[in-house]
Amino acid sequence: MTALIFSLLAVLLYLGASIYQTRCLIQRLAANASILRATGLAALLAHGCSLYLQLITDTGLALGFFNAASLVAWLVIAVTLLSSFRAPVLSLLLGLYPLALVTVLLAWLFPGHGTLLVPGEGVLVAHILLSILAYGILTIAAFQAGLLGIQNYQLKHKHPTRFIRTFPPLQTMERLLFQFLLCGELLLTLALVTGFVFLDNMFTQDVAHKTLLSCLAWVVFGVLLWGRHFRGWRGSNAIRWTLAGFLLLALAYFGSKLVTEFFLAA
Repeated sequence: MTALIFSLLAVLLYLGASIYQTRCLIQRLAANASILRATGLAALLAHGCSLYLQLITDTGLALGFFNAASLVAWLVIAVTLLSSFRAPVLSLLLGLYPLALVTVLLAWLFPGHGTLLVPGEGVLVAHILLSILAYGILTIAAFQAGLLGIQNYQLKHKHPTRFIRTFPPLQTMERLLFQFLLCGELLLTLALVTGFVFLDNMFTQDVAHKTLLSCLAWVVFGVLLWGRHFRGWRGSNAIRWTLAGFLLLALAYFGSKLVTEFFLAA
């Protein structure tokens, strides 16, 4: 019952912030950053309490598909709000708040579906949390790349929409994208290293595809960062490589969980 209260509170706060930001956009008004941050922080607190009650069990972490999606959404919102104090990323919240709202509802509606309990082994838990952190940061990078692509296209065709005009300049958007990519690549590296060093076998039958896809995503992001530093890659190249790496990572994590928990378990 308590988890329901926190979930509904988080939904209402995310919804209120989304309506406020959309209304400001329609009326061509600048959204108040303090309101967006305060509402977002309150929603994060309620969302976090709901997650704690749903994730923490007597036998370990309940990391089913919807709980994991809700955890990633919480992390993405948290990182975006923290980044907003030093970078103009509040525009991302127009898409992220509704996404978080949906994941909170699904995690509450299907709390035990496909739940995988992870025993409280420190190394395994650290590996899982590092993986989720990396996925969260790289999710923000993918959002940033998508918005950068829309912004680039509309500016080239000289038809920027009202939404695009709220964005910072292209150079700032690109700089933020590569900052997120570098942070996400470092976390993904740590996740893979802890997996290979401390876990028994990262290529067992049930996780081989996840390991392979994660390694391919790591290579893609690494090549992109190398290209940026040594070849000055930007624009379309950066967008395509970012989205390709994110797709591999999404297939590695959520794709495999979707298949194993919904189709193979049926």
